[in-house]
Amino acid sequence: MNQLDQLKQFTKVVADTGDFQSMAEYQPQDATTNPSLILAAVNDSKYETLVKEAISGASNVDAAIDQVLIAFGNEILKIVPGRVSTETDARLSFNTQGTIDKARELIALYEKSGTPRERVLIKIASTWEGIRAAEVLQKESINCNLTLMFSLVQAVACAEGNIKLVSPFVGRIYDWYKKDTGKEYVGAEDPGVQSVTEIFHYYKKFGHETEVMGASFRNTGQIIELAGCDLLTISPKLLEQLQNSEDSIEQKLDAAKSASMDIAKVDCDENSFRFLMNEDAMATEKTAEGIRKFSADIVKLEELIAGYLG
Repeated sequence: MNQLDQLKQFTKVVADTGDFQSMAEYQPQDATTNPSLILAAVNDSKYETLVKEAISGASNVDAAIDQVLIAFGNEILKIVPGRVSTETDARLSFNTQGTIDKARELIALYEKSGTPRERVLIKIASTWEGIRAAEVLQKESINCNLTLMFSLVQAVACAEGNIKLVSPFVGRIYDWYKKDTGKEYVGAEDPGVQSVTEIFHYYKKFGHETEVMGASFRNTGQIIELAGCDLLTISPKLLEQLQNSEDSIEQKLDAAKSASMDIAKVDCDENSFRFLMNEDAMATEKTAEGIRKFSADIVKLEELIAGYLG
């Protein structure tokens, strides 16, 4: 049995790509996208017809981009049996009401196209404002995926807001520590792996139902260390590597072990959240960097779509 099939025994496997033509052979349960992945897909000539059809009749660039997001999401949902994650505009990351409004617009477009909201996760950055927006949306049965997550306090705030799913970013945490210390991290000592492990056991110990989905992997070693996590979202390149290896995988994360762990409860009002984020240089820097990058790619996507609209 290859490693991908072994992993599926312990964890829901999610494809992390906007290139839906590349995901079918791996049979993932769900799929995730982000502005960077959608930009890459829209730049691919094989999707030109889909893009043109999606934006036909759009009155402006914003409307056209929303139509493109829904078009890609719906194509992905023809392949995966579960859910697709579609991201709100990263420039709304500090705008609670703006995020709520955009999420409602995206869900309305999905439902108009015949896709029920149960099959969509709205991706929102794990800022205080984003978490508060997601808390409102969850009460409207709009399920959310809180992304750009780099710290336990972000995860705790999401769980206390009854958010459906969170995506701690393994690879970007690893990148920061590797650059900061000059050290190469492998296996269980990888700070990104440790972050997801900490969040997973915190949720299970305190009975939080929010799903944990490890994201942003740099190598299959990080993935293997998190076998047993609720979900893992993996790029096609790494899915292929897992599929091509028959080395043994064992379950590393086990919710049955969480209850007996000595884990302190985290206070998570707004003041505590902002202070603990400020104390964590890595989480502060990587959250800000991620928002900047996704915002820049939205601007590039707008320019590209404007070219289509003429």
